[in-house]
Amino acid sequence: MRTRTTKPSLAVVDQPQSDPPSPPRKLGPTGLDLWARVQAEFVVADCAGVELLAQACETADLVQELSDCVARDGKMIPTKSGIRANPLLRDMLSGRAFVVTTLRRLGIVDERVARVGQPSSPSWRGPNVF
Repeated sequence: MRTRTTKPSLAVVDQPQSDPPSPPRKLGPTGLDLWARVQAEFVVADCAGVELLAQACETADLVQELSDCVARDGKMIPTKSGIRANPLLRDMLSGRAFVVTTLRRLGIVDERVARVGQPSSPSWRGPNVF
């Protein structure tokens, strides 16, 4: 029977590291920038955390490539059935969501997102409510 070990929590680094640890795989400029910024603020040293961060950085590189293609080809493209949204937009947004979700899993993005809509109390109506 395997015993479950707890994952060490991330720690905020007081002084930025002058030389962050190298990524486990080759990354492009966008991925390297994300890797360096995260490693400068947090210590991500465990095996799973390093892999998650590497995956997020590789996806950030892919998102940048897709973004460059969309910038070149346009957000709307002509097809046989008329003008349509560039299909790369969907992949680009999906990649961005993966990066954010992965950073959240690492504990790097810890801000709560407020619900959209009206507040539950009637105070949103203003001071002159009958």
